[in-house]
Amino acid sequence: MTSSTVNLPGFASPSVGFDQPFEMLQACHERVQRSLALLQRIIEHVDANGHDADSRSAAGDVLRYFDIAGPHHHEDEERHVFPPLMDHPDARVRAAVAELQADHVRMHALWQRLRAVLLAWRDADPAPVISDADRGLARDFIGAYERHIPLEEKVVYPAAQGRFDAEALAVIGREMAARRRG
Repeated sequence: MTSSTVNLPGFASPSVGFDQPFEMLQACHERVQRSLALLQRIIEHVDANGHDADSRSAAGDVLRYFDIAGPHHHEDEERHVFPPLMDHPDARVRAAVAELQADHVRMHALWQRLRAVLLAWRDADPAPVISDADRGLARDFIGAYERHIPLEEKVVYPAAQGRFDAEALAVIGREMAARRRG
């Protein structure tokens, strides 16, 4: 059940670097989907086997991803992708940006609540049973990303990409990399 044993078809992240910022953002979406799938598998595993070392380790993996990479990804979008679209001529693009920004706020709040649950699953001895509220919270968090990612990939990223030349993309990539180095 550990994350190293998770083998989900269709989620192989491409080998892209920060010199390709939009490809990097899409690769991050694949990692988000893997982490969400792992969250669902934790629940299924605990239902079948109870909490054990595998479920605790997997909870730690989900925590690590959404505590570190998730916030970086949202910051990348807030700093680089959304601002040049605020005056986009297509009202649908502007509305999508507003919706995605609101999603980031909602997803952060959901994550704070889910994070507390995952910390208990990882650290409490004995780990608590998975309540209906916990299941609903996980379902809400997963659902938020399932609605969010397609809007970014189908509407916002294509609209934003055309607004950057190669030099601007290089600057964005360097800034994204620098934030991750601390």
